[in-house]
Amino acid sequence: MDFVGCKVALLCGDALLTYMRDDKPGLPWPATWDLPGGGREGNETAEACLLRELHEEFGLMLPPERLIWRKVWPSMMDASRASVFFAGRISATEIAAIRFGDEGQYWQMMPVADYLNHPQAIPELQRRVTVALQQL
Repeated sequence: MDFVGCKVALLCGDALLTYMRDDKPGLPWPATWDLPGGGREGNETAEACLLRELHEEFGLMLPPERLIWRKVWPSMMDASRASVFFAGRISATEIAAIRFGDEGQYWQMMPVADYLNHPQAIPELQRRVTVALQQL
């Protein structure tokens, strides 16, 4: 499948792994609440892309079977191309092991309801989280 990147809604109880994007000139969606994920490198699969990004951004190494839901959407950067949105679960132990990388300002486990209603969250990701939660 041809796709440009992936994002994931990682849940622990009623909380979602989120991070505040950097606030730099030219950066899409500056200073907004985002979800883990990013762009595809080479010919990697969607799962490999997402899990690599998760490791780079948060220091987490999850096995692919932890990704329990997926849907292909138009890319938020180029609607003529595809992106993949996943949902999965992480444990309190994994959350405690997070080592935040150098992309973004800070991270937090945000209550899902707060994320879905947050004025600084990326609206399209709010929509994708809503769909994922309805189908889990």
